[in-house]
Amino acid sequence: MKSIIKKQYKKIALLSSLLFVLCFNTSCSSDYLETDPTTAVSEETAYSSASNLKAIINGMHRDMYFRQNESQGQNGQGGIMIMMDALGEDLVFTSTSSGWYITTVRWQDQVNDNATFDFYPYQFYYALIRNANLVIANGPNVPAPNAADAATIKQAIGEAYAFRAFCYYMLVQIYGKRYVPNTTNSQLGVPLKVLADETPMARNTVEEVYAQINKDIAEALTRLSSTRAAKSHFNDKVVLGLRARVALTQGNYTLAASSAQQARVGFALMNNATYTSGFNNLEGNGEWMWGATIITDQSDVFGNFGAYMSRNFGSTSVKGGPKAMNSKLFAMFPSTDVRTKVVDPTGQHTALALPSTYSKFPYTSQKFLSASLSDSRVDVPYMRAAEMYLIEAEAKAKAGDEAGSKLVFNEFTKNRNPSYVGATTTGAAYITEILNSRRIELWGEGFRFLDLKRLNQGLDRTGANHSSIVTNSLLTVPNTDNRWQYLIPRAEINANPLIEQNPL
Repeated sequence: MKSIIKKQYKKIALLSSLLFVLCFNTSCSSDYLETDPTTAVSEETAYSSASNLKAIINGMHRDMYFRQNESQGQNGQGGIMIMMDALGEDLVFTSTSSGWYITTVRWQDQVNDNATFDFYPYQFYYALIRNANLVIANGPNVPAPNAADAATIKQAIGEAYAFRAFCYYMLVQIYGKRYVPNTTNSQLGVPLKVLADETPMARNTVEEVYAQINKDIAEALTRLSSTRAAKSHFNDKVVLGLRARVALTQGNYTLAASSAQQARVGFALMNNATYTSGFNNLEGNGEWMWGATIITDQSDVFGNFGAYMSRNFGSTSVKGGPKAMNSKLFAMFPSTDVRTKVVDPTGQHTALALPSTYSKFPYTSQKFLSASLSDSRVDVPYMRAAEMYLIEAEAKAKAGDEAGSKLVFNEFTKNRNPSYVGATTTGAAYITEILNSRRIELWGEGFRFLDLKRLNQGLDRTGANHSSIVTNSLLTVPNTDNRWQYLIPRAEINANPLIEQNPL
């Protein structure tokens, strides 16, 4: 039986002049490109031209937001972002409502190796890795009769390396133990597939996975420039931002700070009026570095990010269980901070004129606003310049350059709060101030579980506005708990004799 990492149903479908790569359906064992004369093209055709190679990359970016499975909550990267925040303390689910992600809130997914939400990140990222491996392997042999085609091929291969780095970074954080700086990191990570073959593999160490991530980032940077088709795609700045994330996780603070500083060049912080306008303008917002714009005919209506995270769409999840901010986090920031202005302590959101059928709960957020009550589309933020400011500030402070850190942090914070006079805290208290700013700034964008894990902190939902019914009274989880590592999915355990399960 083949490992689910390789059991791919691969179909490169010709749709709207793009080749969309659809793979990783474990009900099929085919690991070739299905050839249907009306909907698909052969692998030979897929790698026959620069434009086809580019279309494969376009399809991978589409997969970042497009639901490929039956489960409504599994809508690409946006769905995993919701999972990563649902596991934390700052995204508050106000009711069980439609039921989506409630098992995640309760930390039940990662202890059930048959759970669809335990399997989904594994499935999603390895599908992208499989396609990245194919582009990397076949891209150099694609004909390049002119300079434009050569540039297209170079860009496509560069993006494939970036995809692979990003996916392994997510996988090793979810399924492996945390990276511990200045140690050997011999703890188990995930199987490191860099070839699209059928060879069963054991899990590589966390250190080995991070070494490959950094190698792929370096390869991507040799091929990518600032030019790209749209903000949905990788360019050199986004890859530098990814390098900053990885370096911060590894405790390489000098590299994290320099990479974050380089990455944000050309991406100015948004003003306060833009901040409160609904986080729904990827291309028009100069601060957004990377994200997804959901086009009308691919909105997935009740399955996309906005159907769960917006305040105004007419889904059961939004009407019955709007997402709130941790009341303790909200209380840390003054009313002059724009990030508090997208949260309503009363929950009424009178400016939105919500219908009476919408439930009201304190501290609900309108950070994300869908196109309308009947149109769930919300642009999905994968990376913003704000994150780069916060990485640089944290990294410099932890590297001992507190003065340099405060120059960056003060510039950033004064943008969000014009009344801010500058950081007066020092040492550990100052680093906590940066981390709390990171919490409120990146609320709802999929960072909290991963941040708690990299910082080796436990979960603490006590004293806030969490419902015991929703959380099933799960308020604390110590940092030593085995549940910080998702179980390897049972389908992979059954299929791959070399794989080793995480402890329960």
